[in-house]
Amino acid sequence: MSERRDEEEKKYRSLHAYVVIFVFVIMVSAGSISMVIFNILDAFGLIRHIYVVPMLLPLIMLCACVIIGSLMTAFLAGYFLKPLNELKKGLKKVTEGDFAVRLEDISANSEIAQIQRNFNLMAKELQSTELFRNDFINNFSHEFKTPMVSVHGFAKQLKKGGLTKEQEQEYIDIILSESQRLINMSTNILLLGKLENQEVISDKVKFSLDEEIRQSILMLCEEWSAKDIEIIPELEEVEYYGNPNVLKHVWLNIIGNAIKYTDEKGCIEVTLKIVPENEEVEFAVSDNGIGMDSATTERIFEKFYQGDSSRSNSGNGLGLAMVKRITELCGGRIKVRSEKGKGTDFYVYLPYISEKTEEKKKKMIVTVDTAALK
Repeated sequence: MSERRDEEEKKYRSLHAYVVIFVFVIMVSAGSISMVIFNILDAFGLIRHIYVVPMLLPLIMLCACVIIGSLMTAFLAGYFLKPLNELKKGLKKVTEGDFAVRLEDISANSEIAQIQRNFNLMAKELQSTELFRNDFINNFSHEFKTPMVSVHGFAKQLKKGGLTKEQEQEYIDIILSESQRLINMSTNILLLGKLENQEVISDKVKFSLDEEIRQSILMLCEEWSAKDIEIIPELEEVEYYGNPNVLKHVWLNIIGNAIKYTDEKGCIEVTLKIVPENEEVEFAVSDNGIGMDSATTERIFEKFYQGDSSRSNSGNGLGLAMVKRITELCGGRIKVRSEKGKGTDFYVYLPYISEKTEEKKKKMIVTVDTAALK
């Protein structure tokens, strides 16, 4: 923080020095030009009568310096302050909601050039945020409207009556399914919003990571049993220090996706191991399902994105976005490898943090704080 403050103060002093030098150059230049003009006029004998009044010459010189200095300042200021005027116009456009505005890049390393580059970066980020916000609202409205229309339509049919028992049961099942989809969507959006607004995972405890993954597989038993999918777990014993409730969303979403996109009588491998050379824990899920093309794998972690529209009614496109955010909060990373028609592999890498490591970090922080107080 202190280094950044020193850098900002240095930039401020540098800009202040430029202004001082600019004013000094204008004053010296105005005085020099005035002297040259008077010497030329004196050489031709055009101002000899001025010497009759002793105070007239300094007064005329002063007026000439002021006029010449003002003209030079007006001309040079218009040239040198052009980037600031452009910045002013750009800021006005941004306040009006035009985030596509960009300033002309100056190929220099001056403070003005840095300000313009920072402005362009700011405008680019604001434009990306605005596009994301609009896209999020549009997608959410569409995803939310679809189940609501189904619930309303089938409830209306039930109210009219005249249906067979089989039809009534079918409509009730659809209403229950779509209602559950709305509940899941609302829950995921609230959780994702909470995760995006926090920077640290709290409530960490020591727990068995392999046991948590086994429990997650059992929680999805009904889904993989219904499709007669074989689950092959190869899990090393891993004692981990983290938040099991938050990480459970990672295991459930990735394994659940593998089950969803694997055909009947398929096979899914779930592995967990410690990679000691990288001080990481590797969690991998491999299936022999429908797979994805390269365009889908590039967007798979975007909110509301669903690559396979034929199965989109069973999800809302928020699960993998949540997985990515949780992984980032834990200081880890996630990658996917897939091929159309040949299956998909998901890999989650988390820093291997034991309870002792965490306690050691806390002691180091306390020691540093104590030293700072002294």
